[in-house]
Amino acid sequence: MSQMDVILLQRIESLGQMGDVVKVKPGFARNYLLPQKKAMRATKENMAFFEKQRAQLEAQNLKQRADAQAVADKMGDKFSVVIIRQAGETGMLYGSVSSRDIAVAVTEAGVTVSRAQVLLDQPIKALGLFKTRLALHPEVAIGITVNIAQSPEEAKLQAEGKAPKPTAEAAPPAELTAPAEEAPAAEAAPAAEEAPAEKPAKKARKTKAKEEA
Repeated sequence: MSQMDVILLQRIESLGQMGDVVKVKPGFARNYLLPQKKAMRATKENMAFFEKQRAQLEAQNLKQRADAQAVADKMGDKFSVVIIRQAGETGMLYGSVSSRDIAVAVTEAGVTVSRAQVLLDQPIKALGLFKTRLALHPEVAIGITVNIAQSPEEAKLQAEGKAPKPTAEAAPPAELTAPAEEAPAAEAAPAAEEAPAEKPAKKARKTKAKEEA
């Protein structure tokens, strides 16, 4: 498949730094990089324009990075959000929690972020505490904790490490299995009591034999 050359207007993880000319798939460029102004086509005109604007773009990037770092410092390394969801007895959610849900929760907590800034590998489908990252800037990311619970009280217990574990399958009651183990012993008992009965019979035959003699 043919690829497209683009100039990166900011750092893109796994692609490169601002000003780098990289090859990407046309669909990725048209659907993501170009409309979000993260890159421009690497034409001769665009490359000349970028070089003229490089100093200004780098200055803007430095300011944005400094602002993002200030937000990250304010959030700290223990930032968490609570998302309330319903779940079954095993702890599996009726549905899932997506990057959009997390972005809404973080925004409600006072830090405005978009869905694209939540670096979630896959939707969350269970109750509990989950780690993910927020990209506040292409060069500034921060880890957060997503606390998914069925109520605010449960979320508090989970945060304190006191939440009860999901209900597992119940084991068979002990009283149902005990008789099965005792049954063989009960059947064997009569056989042990009947064994000595053979001796009196032999003694009786010997006595009769002596009388006939």
